[in-house]
Amino acid sequence: MLKLLQTLTLYGFMLFLFSCAHVKEPNLNTDNNNDPSNAANLSTFPVTVNEYIDNPDDEDFYKFETLANKRISVDLSIPGGKNYDLHLLSADGSVIGGSINNGIGGIESIRYTTSQPGIYYIVISSGNASYTSTEPYRLTVYITDTSGPPGFSNPHLALGNPSNAAAVTDSTKNYLMEKSQYALSYNSSTGRPNWVSWQLNSSWLADVPRLDNFRVDDSLPSAWYHVNETDFSGSGYDRGHLCPSGDRTATETDNSETFLMTNMIPQAPDNNQGPWANLESYCRDRVHEGKELFIISGGYGSNGTIAAGHVSVPARTWKVIVVMNEPGISDITTATRVIGIDMPNVNGIRNDDWKNYRVAIDQIEAATGYDFLSNVSLSIQAAIESTVDNQ
Repeated sequence: MLKLLQTLTLYGFMLFLFSCAHVKEPNLNTDNNNDPSNAANLSTFPVTVNEYIDNPDDEDFYKFETLANKRISVDLSIPGGKNYDLHLLSADGSVIGGSINNGIGGIESIRYTTSQPGIYYIVISSGNASYTSTEPYRLTVYITDTSGPPGFSNPHLALGNPSNAAAVTDSTKNYLMEKSQYALSYNSSTGRPNWVSWQLNSSWLADVPRLDNFRVDDSLPSAWYHVNETDFSGSGYDRGHLCPSGDRTATETDNSETFLMTNMIPQAPDNNQGPWANLESYCRDRVHEGKELFIISGGYGSNGTIAAGHVSVPARTWKVIVVMNEPGISDITTATRVIGIDMPNVNGIRNDDWKNYRVAIDQIEAATGYDFLSNVSLSIQAAIESTVDNQ
């Protein structure tokens, strides 16, 4: 923190000089943004950046401009066990928001509402000489209207909260859990998630191998039954990911979090390893084409229980996929591609084409009682939720 303050003093005047200058957008995956004069320019929102704090003295600067009466939302996902400092600066170098980590990884966040138009800077630095050159942090920045919906700053809830899940222990059947890698609604009575929602773009994909470290999610309320990694053993069902392992390969931390049992449903092997797996690969292929996807997935109905009655087996598995040409949901129109999938959670379908199970989003809403795409205007919802994808 002392170094940060020294940096702000040294560069305060430079910030003012450069506040009116256009900065060419650099390659954000190279560490060339370690002072205000070379701040990486953020110009399209929402934006997600993977970068490294790769030495004790490294500081990363990001610059952006916004209008008055806007909500700035900054989220920093930090590698496990590391201590990074996050600050938001005005154009003259004044600190207007900050968050300091406790050295255990996790997420730091800043929320700030602008009163006038201007240029702002984000600074990320190591705390207590804590750094890593092997695992990046993830910076996500949203700029929205102050009247925008609550939770919009979370990229995994950009489409909305389908069941109005709440992070309170009284919400035993609809408990909201927000992780760096995805968000979900958990149902303690069924022992599985109602739904899991996640953003998928190129920042989440790299070459980290599958970790296979299935385990209990200790962040559940202590009084609830905690489904463990062996509860599906001998049941005939796979531990089926909702947010796939393959969608989180940028860091080991990201991949590891997909193996929490709160992200699992009992899935028939021919469903999980057949058309469901092929659909997951299809989604990643769209990202490799430059698309950004917002995905919500879950199961409904019942094929009995496993784990001595602690876990309900869904009769159907479903998925809602919004395919964006550009990041964010502000460009969703009646022409935006939306894919709805509803398939039986049974064996015997391993060789089926996932496209055979396409349905309108309205049909999944009717079956589940959820309200998808609630952060999108009603007129656009009406058009795209009633259409069955045919691409």
